[in-house]
Amino acid sequence: MRIDSRKITIIALSLLIGLWAPLSAFAGGNGESRKIVVFDSTIVNEAAQDAILRGVGGVVIKPLPMLNGVAVILPETAVGALAGRSGVSRIDDDLVIYATGRTPPPQPAQTLPWGIQRVNAPAAWSISAGSGVKVAVIDTGIQLDHPDLAANIAGGYNAVNPTKAASDGNGHGTHVAGTVAAVNNSIGVAGVAPQARLYSVRVLNNAGTGFLSDIIEGLDWCRSQNIRVANMSLGSSGSNQSFHDAISLAYASGIVLVAAAGNNGGGYGTGTGQVDYPGAYPEVIAVSATDRNDRFAVFSSSGPAVDLAAPGVNVFSTYKGSGYATLNGTSMSTPHVTGAAAVRLALHPTETPEQVKAVLQSTAVDLGLPSEQQGAGLVDAYAAALAP
Repeated sequence: MRIDSRKITIIALSLLIGLWAPLSAFAGGNGESRKIVVFDSTIVNEAAQDAILRGVGGVVIKPLPMLNGVAVILPETAVGALAGRSGVSRIDDDLVIYATGRTPPPQPAQTLPWGIQRVNAPAAWSISAGSGVKVAVIDTGIQLDHPDLAANIAGGYNAVNPTKAASDGNGHGTHVAGTVAAVNNSIGVAGVAPQARLYSVRVLNNAGTGFLSDIIEGLDWCRSQNIRVANMSLGSSGSNQSFHDAISLAYASGIVLVAAAGNNGGGYGTGTGQVDYPGAYPEVIAVSATDRNDRFAVFSSSGPAVDLAAPGVNVFSTYKGSGYATLNGTSMSTPHVTGAAAVRLALHPTETPEQVKAVLQSTAVDLGLPSEQQGAGLVDAYAAALAP
């Protein structure tokens, strides 16, 4: 489905997270837009920030202490005035996030998904099942009382509405969470790391829409909670400094960041093939998608930024309404790698994000695909657990 050229083409393969575009593409007719204003902390303190923004007619939405910035609605005239003001480091667009796709019917069968088997997760469980590792699913939330997830859900945060629980009214985040850490019990499915501790970080509303400032707030919450792995099954063809700064700060705090490469392949989607952000950032492990026959998925993005491949076609996992669903996309391949990272960290809790990435890549299975498609190869949770 093609939208306005200033927006992003949305992949409708099943239910996939859409892509970010500048808010200017969605601004109304009142000459206002939503921005992220970043200040120089040596010149402007928090109280002064509010006064400066209100002085130019800005409406403050939320503080972003992670960046020493503020999300704000600004009149067009205020943007130019602030840009040259002492103490204002920069003004970025507050990017918009989309989700789209069809709602699949519930899948009642109880089985061990082929993707979980393909990444050798069951073999790893005798060594490590990710016990105690704190994993954040930065997404539409998680169904907090899903019978195949509830025992592993340890907390969460709702950046869209902090007064409410980080529950999932969309389904996408719940599906991702199941591949990461669905409980290994007698029902439904089991995740790659079925003993990991899941944290629901909701950055998208029920319609699947949010803002970059919500992502930044969610990442900052992850830092404050000592999250070890963060799954981001979402992406954008665009980037700005606030986006990259937030990713860099989360990485520096010790969080292993795993993100979808994107669904821009020639078979479906825009056909551009490029890896989306944040996956394209060097701090992030970008994951492409493969099918049951270890072939590169026709919808998957590719390029030098791809780090690893994982199953992303016909992925069966938990879904909203206490059910299960089969979905396609790099959104679905990403949590396989996130789970493998949790399996590794349970055994080696002091490893840095750089070290975890190196182990996952060095133990990956070469599928014989070009490196632009598979990166280092297919992730292997068992080999990663065995590695010294």
